[in-house]
Amino acid sequence: MSCYDRRDLGLLLLRLGTGGVLAAHGAQKLFGWFGGHGIEGTGQFMESVGYAPGRASATAAGLAETGGGALLALGLATPAAGAAAAGAMAGAAAVHVPNGFFAQEGGYEYAATLGLAAAGLAVAGPGRLSFDHAVGHVFDRGWMVPAALGVTAAVTAAVVGARTCRVRRTAEEAAGRQGTLFEE
Repeated sequence: MSCYDRRDLGLLLLRLGTGGVLAAHGAQKLFGWFGGHGIEGTGQFMESVGYAPGRASATAAGLAETGGGALLALGLATPAAGAAAAGAMAGAAAVHVPNGFFAQEGGYEYAATLGLAAAGLAVAGPGRLSFDHAVGHVFDRGWMVPAALGVTAAVTAAVVGARTCRVRRTAEEAAGRQGTLFEE
């Protein structure tokens, strides 16, 4: 007989809460559920904040959040699920950084919290009350943690870096147009 300890219960609660919020957040993007704007509306927003192409960016973010969140809640493929969700939240945080930390001011607090919780779960593992444990940790091997986090960090850095370049270029072009107006 197996007795579950408080660590297993704590990981279950953290997985269910974090994963559920992430899955719902992603479903807003993918399906327009819970007051979301779906792929089209989210794609337009993504394009407006520098993630291009917008529709592909919305799909990628929605899949990482919905899929990563659902898998985290189940405790299945925990390293990949946590890394995917953390990467999506890093991309979201990049948009909010200019507004400071606190969410009430439009800052990155919310995205950072979800991303850190997802990354923490990827590192800590799902606990014994999980599908990963039930299937013998086939999708939760030790080597998968640094691999998933490393690949996600590289892809996220490239995507956020490209966005940053687009945002700067747009700002410089707008400043140049404004300067031209003053010269006329």
